[in-house]
Amino acid sequence: MSDRFPPTGRVLDIDGTRVHAHQEGDGPDVILLHGAGGNTRDFTFDLMARLSDRFRVTAFDRPGLGHTDPLHPHGESPFEQAEILEAAAVRLGLKPAVLVGHSFGGTVALAWGLNYPARAAAIVSLAGAAMPWPGGLGPWYAVASSDFGSAFVIPFISAFAPRMLADRAIERIFDPDPVPEGYGDHIGIELSLRPDTLRANTRQVNGLKPHIRAMAARYGELSMPIEILHGTADEIVPIEIHSRPFAALVPSTNLIELHDVGHMPHHARPDATVAAIGRAAQRAGLQNTT
Repeated sequence: MSDRFPPTGRVLDIDGTRVHAHQEGDGPDVILLHGAGGNTRDFTFDLMARLSDRFRVTAFDRPGLGHTDPLHPHGESPFEQAEILEAAAVRLGLKPAVLVGHSFGGTVALAWGLNYPARAAAIVSLAGAAMPWPGGLGPWYAVASSDFGSAFVIPFISAFAPRMLADRAIERIFDPDPVPEGYGDHIGIELSLRPDTLRANTRQVNGLKPHIRAMAARYGELSMPIEILHGTADEIVPIEIHSRPFAALVPSTNLIELHDVGHMPHHARPDATVAAIGRAAQRAGLQNTT
């Protein structure tokens, strides 16, 4: 599968861990962090081209996903992910940046801002998970992240899940918005269905809640400009649980609610996304934002 969807950028060696970074453009730095189960191709489909005439844009594959190695077999925390991506950003010579994260990537952007505030000139969250939620995540994550699920369920899913089911899963992620034509072929869904990637993703997501609880206790430390785009129809990361309470906690936050938009605002409302990133850069005092 990796042969069909090879790395599109540089693969860095960070103390023995491979980190994949796709970079385009010139100007102030913008860093893109994809959501659960995704990879940099979510951004190279459309968003990066919309930004690269104004910014130097770097999209990272998060640990265990795409073409970046896992850090360990237990599910990398947002803070662990931020640490190695910070090392990769230093290796690339990136300056203080607008950190843009979608979904789980939004959580990593917040963790990065908490532990490395000098890197985070501003943060843009696209339907990001930001607050502890009631209840659990359902039986799939509990089973798939267990030792039994890792050894038996995930290899079975990886080997026998048909493309039709993968396409339906993408449709559910976008719902109620349409999936852009060609997205499924571009994203390389087969990369997400590799056994090691499924294991890493399920364990990251299943273990996320206590890390978000610890992060929420520190949100008072966040003083950089924060822009949030979140759809009111998002049933995966509900706005009323995550972005609205976060915005009430952090005074530097500007929350834009997208009426009847689902979990993929950067595809459903790309102009609003580009505007939010430009606004964050301007609020942070970065240049070339007009």
